[in-house]
Amino acid sequence: MALSQRLDLRQAQTLVMTPQLQQAIKLLQLSNVELSEFVDREIEQNPLLERDDGDRPAAEAAESRPEPDVDPREAEAAAMPPDGRTRDTVEMTSSETMGSASDAPLDTDFENDYADDRFSDGADGSTDVYGQWNERGGRGFEDDDGNFEARLSGDKSLRDHLIEQLNVDLPDPADRLIGLALIDTLDEAGWLSTDLEALAEQLGTTPEHVERVLAAVQRFDPPGIFARSLKECLAIQLREKNRLDPAMAAMLDNLELLAARNLNALMKVCGVDAEDISDMLAEIRKLNPKPALAFDHTPAQLVTPDILMRANPGGGWLIDLNPDTLPRVLVNQRYFSRVSGTAKSKADKEYITERFHSANWLVKSLHQRATTILKVATEIVRQQDAFFIHGVSHLRPLILRDIAEAIGMHESTVSRVTTNKFMATPRGVFELKYFFTSAIQGADGGAAHSAEAVRHRIKVMIDAEPADDVLSDDKIVEILQKEGIDIARRTVAKYREAMRIPSSVQRRRAKMSRM
Repeated sequence: MALSQRLDLRQAQTLVMTPQLQQAIKLLQLSNVELSEFVDREIEQNPLLERDDGDRPAAEAAESRPEPDVDPREAEAAAMPPDGRTRDTVEMTSSETMGSASDAPLDTDFENDYADDRFSDGADGSTDVYGQWNERGGRGFEDDDGNFEARLSGDKSLRDHLIEQLNVDLPDPADRLIGLALIDTLDEAGWLSTDLEALAEQLGTTPEHVERVLAAVQRFDPPGIFARSLKECLAIQLREKNRLDPAMAAMLDNLELLAARNLNALMKVCGVDAEDISDMLAEIRKLNPKPALAFDHTPAQLVTPDILMRANPGGGWLIDLNPDTLPRVLVNQRYFSRVSGTAKSKADKEYITERFHSANWLVKSLHQRATTILKVATEIVRQQDAFFIHGVSHLRPLILRDIAEAIGMHESTVSRVTTNKFMATPRGVFELKYFFTSAIQGADGGAAHSAEAVRHRIKVMIDAEPADDVLSDDKIVEILQKEGIDIARRTVAKYREAMRIPSSVQRRRAKMSRM
């Protein structure tokens, strides 16, 4: 085969990810906390960027707005209001009267009424989602400071509590050193998480010395601290109450029978009758298998919703972007004009120009991000209208493709938008991902059902079952199939285990023991 050289002309299409496009995509998937940190870093690095505090004169604010050279493809989603801010409110009506998503833009107001009063069961027109959110420690339209952490008192930590007892009960400095090392190895439940021989080798002492110190610190408050297993944790607490008799010790040696609620086998092992085993079980229930949690004063991290949803008194839903999670940044045009006119060198001019374009792009990216979140949230509310009116039993199957096709975006964009974004609704605060559930086919070709709704139905049935008629997985399948849900027994078992619900045998034993 002969080798030769020749010239060819070919045409090809490639997608180039510019730094600006990469930044816009990155902003979409950031949570409100991550977005705030990102904007703070940009303001530190870019002298032309500044925060909009809302108190500046109109003339000065006008000079700080970005140049109106928005790409038409970006402006297609929503028009910028006259004051240069992102439109952050949408008025929704019922899904039956709004038509398809392609008939009208999703970030504009809609005028319509519900035909009947469908806001019952906690979703009436008087429901104030912002008031509910403020009661949880968040911030709404009021100027109430919802700083939950600032209202916390300085509670004593578990480590400080144990060190105080250590300094009093162990006079030997070597013992106190070992005790301090043991304190530092406790896990969140208050159990030891290290091997004693390894700790003895690390401290240069014998395992017997560590064992003696361990026996001393196991008498500390709270009872059950420094245990190495569940059995030891319960035994320490029973010994503290002087209730560790041979029968109770036999029960602790057979905790697997206790977990399985096999009361007949427990009575035989412990050598007691039904009345005694009932009393022993009552004592076990009063014990704390995780004693360190009594000192867990770490405040729960409150979720700040990105979207606020409430019922419109005139009918439909009002969907707002939370103003507290929207960074307000402006480009200082006055400062740019001053420094660009005084720049002498080419490098200075290029730097100022690059910073100016970067600042403008960030402002436009933030606007596009807010608009996209509002579009996706609006379509989710449209698709899951029955859920907000009637509850989780009416949650419909939904996938990313459904939303993407309705609003004319790619699935990856919808996936990024729904990541770490939360919406406050009359039924609680939900992550946007919650509304996307797989479908379970209906029986005899009927309508599909949401997997989340089916899980909820299974839990409701199990909670309502009497002790003398506990539902087996097969019985649950039979009931669901009569309700038009085509589901397999293994699927019911999987959903039940995911909700941490015991089997029918274990539930029957537990309910009979409480009778």
